[in-house]
Amino acid sequence: MKATRTFNWFRKIALAEGVSFLVLLFIAMPLKYFADLPMPVTIVGYLHGFLFVTFIIMALVTMNGYKKNWGWLIKSFIASIIPFGTFWMDQLQWKKEEAAVAQAA
Repeated sequence: MKATRTFNWFRKIALAEGVSFLVLLFIAMPLKYFADLPMPVTIVGYLHGFLFVTFIIMALVTMNGYKKNWGWLIKSFIASIIPFGTFWMDQLQWKKEEAAVAQAA
């Protein structure tokens, strides 16, 4: 049961990181450059940075806990730096992996 919670937390943090990245790119950055409002970038940037670091830590914890290979970690990292990447990876791979872990537990 503990393993399932780890993967569940990883997915939640990945999705939050993806949302913060999209908010930073498509809301905060245009506000900074087109409306001369730099404060949203500061706030969302700090939040996104925290979530990105948390995502990387949780990816390492998940990799070690589930005996994933380095390729899995690299795919996860690449998904986190591409807009909509975490959502795509969640649908493509992570959701299926969590279901497999839940069935095995």
